[in-house]
Parts: sequence; C-alpha cells; structure tokens
Amino acid sequence: MRYLLMIAGSEEPTPEQLAVGCGGWSEDLQERGILVGGGGLHPPATATTVRVRGGDVLLTDGPFAETKDQIGGYAVLECANLDEAVEHASRHPAAAYGTIEVRPLLG
Repeated sequence: MRYLLMIAGSEEPTPEQLAVGCGGWSEDLQERGILVGGGGLHPPATATTVRVRGGDVLLTDGPFAETKDQIGGYAVLECANLDEAVEHASRHPAAAYGTIEVRPLLG
C-alpha cells in the first residue's frame, strides 16, 4: 500500500535544519525500493490558493490556512502496512522538530 507523508515544520527552518535536509533518509529508502516519490516545496508565501465559488475562480496569494507549521515537503512510500510507514516516518529528521502526517493513498 502507498502512504503519503506530509512533512511540516515552521515557516522559517533554521540553518541547521536546512543543512541536515533529509540526512540520508531519502537515499536509504530509495535504494530499498520503499520511496516512490517526493520532494520539497517552496515557502508558503509562494503558494496560490484556488477556490471556485458561484462559478467564479478566486485566487489568494499565500497558503490556505495561516498556521505556525506549514507543509515543507512530501514523500510517497510503498509499505506493507501503516506500522511500517510510521516507523519510516519516525526516522525522518523533521520528526524531531516538526510533524509528519501519514495518510494512506486511495487506489
């Protein structure tokens, strides 16, 4: 089953967090055939939010919600079950300073 890991942290990562990045996590899982895809995202200020209301397309600069933590990246893993996905998520460096939401993908 495939799982989406949404990796969140503060809007302004520290220089130390940026320097560590994924700390070899991505490379390890990719070599083992577990990491299917993923990537980092530009800062929330670069987002464009799209809504359609009454047939009108409404665009807003910036993220959908104003929160302290923002999604900074994502990963798609192929795992046997949720427990395995959680185990891999817990080893990501961002789990030590941010949050990682794990969700099964449909289909």
